[in-house]
Formats: sequence, C-alpha cells, structure tokens
Amino acid sequence: MTSQRRALVVRGGWAGHEPVKATDLFIPYLREQGFAVEVADSPAPYADAALMAVTDLVVQCMTMATISGEEVAGLVSAVQAGTGLAGWHGGIADAYRASADYLQLIGGQFAAHAAREAPGERTGDQSDNYVEHRITMTPAAAGHPVTEGLADFNLDTEQYWVLTDDYNDVLATTTTAPRPWAPWQRPVTCPAVWTRQWGRGRVFVATPGHTVEVLQDPNVRTIVERGLLWASR
Repeated sequence: MTSQRRALVVRGGWAGHEPVKATDLFIPYLREQGFAVEVADSPAPYADAALMAVTDLVVQCMTMATISGEEVAGLVSAVQAGTGLAGWHGGIADAYRASADYLQLIGGQFAAHAAREAPGERTGDQSDNYVEHRITMTPAAAGHPVTEGLADFNLDTEQYWVLTDDYNDVLATTTTAPRPWAPWQRPVTCPAVWTRQWGRGRVFVATPGHTVEVLQDPNVRTIVERGLLWASR
C-alpha cells in the first residue's frame, strides 16, 4: 500500500493576508486528496531535516516575516531533494525579503501594486490598491496540468508587479497599465502564475490571492488547488 503523503502548511507573517483563513480554504482539499496535514506558525520546521525529508509538499502563507539561515537552508535542501513548495500572493512572493537564497528558490519577489486613484483621491485603506486587471494565459498554459482548459479572466484586487527571472515557466501574466501620476510610462507585464523546477523539487507560485474572496474566485481556486498537487512530490 502506498504511504500517505504529508503536507506542511507554514502560515503567519503580516496579518492583512489572513494567513489562517486563507490556508484553511485549502487544508480540507489537501486532506481529501490524501494528505496528512501538519500546520506551523513559523518557518522553524524547515530546519528539521528529518521532518522535511518526509514532507511531500510545503504550502507557505508567510508574508514578509524573517527566516534564519538554518531554516532557509533546510527549505532549499528539502526542495532540491524533492519536496514541493507552493503558495500564493505575498505568502510566497513577498516572504523573507532579506534572504537571497529564498528569493532564488522562489524565482520572484513582490515589488509593488499600483494604486487605483491619484494620491489625493485615496482613502488610506487596502482598497486603494484594488484595480480591475486581466490574468492572461500564456501559450504554455494550454498544455500544463495547472492551467489546462482555463481561459483568461478578470480580477478586481491587488495586481502584483513582481521582479522575476527567466528560469520560471510562466503560465499566466498580468499587465500593469501606466497612470498619469506614476513614474512608469508604458505597460509592464509580469508573471502572475509560474512554476519552477529546483533540483528534484517543484515550486508553484500564483500572485493573485490578496483576500479570501479572491482565493474563492473559481479560476484562482482552481489554479491554486492544481498547483498544490502539481508541486507535491
């Protein structure tokens, strides 16, 4: 009999992304797919080599926060050995900003999200950064298990401008339009969904997911659920 797969959910960091509620959306799905799920509120388990060796999937929702050298080394080693790593939005693409090793592993870092209105017209809450934008599938998306059968779709939420490298396999993009008040003067296209092979391990990143409501969007939820399974050992 095949042994049960194990998932480690690491959640915490900036409270605005509601890491507990966000990950609680997907924990039942993982269990339905046959995973035993363990939850941690810090990256400390990454330094436990014995635990990581038997972890098939890490689901990380840890915006900003910090990570020790031992912890990031443990995560990188585990992924290289075959542990999958997956996440969405700031929980994976805006975590551990000071760790170059982590950023290289993930293949992208949040840089900005453009505001909806000019500076004098903003309210001061998170909705200032909610803009209507399109998630556009790349040609590679049609043949990939994460995005197969999905069409372009629209969201009204934070639109991530990310700094990435060309080792990523990009499945979807989003284009930030210029604003009259902004310093950039032409549209900027960034990856919105990408995968990455790191040693024997797989990395999955989706930049949509600022709120629970965004994660419940049928397109976003499908991409994340498929991404979790794709990344897993």
